[in-house]
Amino acid sequence: MKQDKIKGSILGHFKSIQSAIFMAVSILVLVAVLIVTAVSVNYTRSSIFENSVLYTQTIIRQMNQNIDSYINYMENIASVISGSEDVQKFLFDDDDESEYRKRLLDQFKTILKGRDDIKNLGVLRCGGPALMNDGFQMVNQDLDISSQQWYDAAIKSEGSSVLTSSHVQHVVMGERPWVITLSRGIKSSVGTEDEQGVFFIDLNYSAISGLCDQNSIGEKGYVFILDQDGNIVYHPQQQQLYNELQTENIDLVMNARTDTVQTGSGRNGKLYTISRSMKTGWTVVGCMNTAELLRKSNQAQSIYVISAIVLVIIALLLSSIIARNITSPLQRLRDSMAKVQEGDFNAGDVEVFSENEIGSLTRSFNVMTHRIQDLVEQNVYEQEEKRKSELKALQSQINPHFLYNTLDSIIWMAEGKKNEEVVLMTASLARLLRQSISNEDELVSIGQEIEYARSYLTIQKMRYKDKLEFQIEVEPAVKHVQIIKLVLQPIIENAIYHGLKYKESKGLLIVRGYEQGVNAVLEVTDNGVGMEPETLQHIFERHKVNYHSNGVGVYNVQKRLQLYYGNEYGIAYQSEKGMGTTATITIPKAQEESHETL
Repeated sequence: MKQDKIKGSILGHFKSIQSAIFMAVSILVLVAVLIVTAVSVNYTRSSIFENSVLYTQTIIRQMNQNIDSYINYMENIASVISGSEDVQKFLFDDDDESEYRKRLLDQFKTILKGRDDIKNLGVLRCGGPALMNDGFQMVNQDLDISSQQWYDAAIKSEGSSVLTSSHVQHVVMGERPWVITLSRGIKSSVGTEDEQGVFFIDLNYSAISGLCDQNSIGEKGYVFILDQDGNIVYHPQQQQLYNELQTENIDLVMNARTDTVQTGSGRNGKLYTISRSMKTGWTVVGCMNTAELLRKSNQAQSIYVISAIVLVIIALLLSSIIARNITSPLQRLRDSMAKVQEGDFNAGDVEVFSENEIGSLTRSFNVMTHRIQDLVEQNVYEQEEKRKSELKALQSQINPHFLYNTLDSIIWMAEGKKNEEVVLMTASLARLLRQSISNEDELVSIGQEIEYARSYLTIQKMRYKDKLEFQIEVEPAVKHVQIIKLVLQPIIENAIYHGLKYKESKGLLIVRGYEQGVNAVLEVTDNGVGMEPETLQHIFERHKVNYHSNGVGVYNVQKRLQLYYGNEYGIAYQSEKGMGTTATITIPKAQEESHETL
C-alpha cells in the first residue's frame, strides 16, 4: 500500500497521463542507454588500450630484431675481414705490407661502395700500421688510440665484437663524425701473442635512426635505444638531451621488470614499451603518449555517445507516439467533457474503437451526454416559453399606459375645439395602437421603430407646442438592424414627462442612431431638468421610483431588452441635474437566429 501511494504521488505531479507515460518510458530508456553506453565505453577503452600496447610491443620487438640483424650483418663483415690473412700480414709482418695493403683497400672500397651507412672502417694497431677507408685517411696524431673506449674494449673482448654507444669519433684526422662503432680485436698469428690490433666499423648515426623510423608508433611516439649501462645509443632528440633541454626516464626503463611501464597521467602520461636484445645488450624503447594511445578510444567513445543520443532521441519519439496513442482517446474524452461543461452538447460523440476500459468509459460518457442534452433542450424550450410569456406580459403593461396618455391629449385638444389636430392625433394614435396590439413579430427594424417614434413625437409636439422640439438623426447603416418593438416610445415618453415638461423654456429632444463596433446604438437626449444621482441610481428598480403615470415604462423596456439580448445589453442613463438626460440603448447588430419570434 505504501509503495502504491508513493507511485500515485509521483505520477500525480504530471498534468496529463501522456506526460507521465512519456516521462516514465523516457527515464527507463535513458537509464538503460546510459548504463549500456558507460559499460561499452569502459570496455572499449580498456580493449583499445590493450590492443595499442600489444601493437606497440610488436613494433618495438620487430625494431629490435631488425637492429640485431643489422648488427649481425656488420659483425659478419668484421669477422671476415679481421680473420683474413691479409690483415695478419698487414698488422704484424714488417717485411712487405704493400701487397696486403692493396688487397685490403680493395675489400674496403667494395664494402664502402655499396654501404652508405658506414662512415669509416679500417684496421690498426697501437704504435703500428693503420689502414682506413680508401687509404688516404690518416690517423689523428694527437689521439692515443689505446685510450679509446671502443679500442680498449675490442682488445679485451678476445675476438668478440664490441658495440659502443653513440659517440664522436676522433680516429680520422680532421673528422669528428657522430657514429656508433663496432670493433673486433685481432690477435697476431705470426708474431708474439701479446701483439694485437683492432678492426672497426663506424656506423652512421642515421643508419640506426633509419632502422628506428621504419615503423611508426604514432604521430607523437618515438623510439630510443640504450646500451647495457643505460647510456643513450640513439634518441631522436639526442642533442636536446645532451644540452639538458629534455629529460628521459632512463632509470625507470632500466629498472623495469616488465615489458611496459606507464608514468604520469592525463595528457602528460607516457607509456614505455621495452625490448632487450640478448645479442647486442641494447634496450629498444618505444615511448608513446597515453592520450594518443587512447585517441581511438576517444573516437569510439564519441561514436558511442552520438549513437546513444540518436537512440535516446528515437526512443523519445517512439515513447511520445506510444503515449499519444494510449492517451489520445482520454484526451478526446477530456476535451469533450470540457465542451459539455461549457454547455456545448453539439460537439459530437467521442469515437473510440478499443474494447478496453477506455472504450467502455467513453461509451458510457456518450450515453450520459445524450441524456443530459435531451434534458437541457427540454429545459431550454420551457424557459423560452416562459420568456415569451414574460415579454407579452410586459408589453401588455405598456399599451394601457400609452393609450391613457394619448387619449388624455386628444381630450385636451378636443376641449380646445382643435378639430384638425384631433383628427391628425387620432390617426397617429390609430397607427401606433395597430402596431402595439398586432400579433405580428416581436422584432421590427430600427427604421420602423424610428418611424413609430416620429409619429409619437408628432403627437406630443402637437400637445406641447411651446415646450417641445425634436430632431431625429439615424445613420442608414443601422436602419436595417432588428430590434424588439416599442422600445423608443416609452423612453421618449419618460424624457418628455420627467425631463422637458418641467422645463421653463422650450425643450429639445434628439434621437440618434449609429454604429459602435459590433453594436447598434440608439440615444435619446433631452435638455430637461435632469435627475438627482440617487434617482439615477434607482431608475431601474421597479418598486422604488414613482414616475407618476410612467412608473413602469423604463423598467419594462430594460427587462424586455435584457430578456431578449442578454444582460450585457439594454439601457444606460447619464444625467446631470439642470442640464439634461441621455438614455443610451445598445443592442447587437448581428443577432442569433435562435431568438424565436413572438
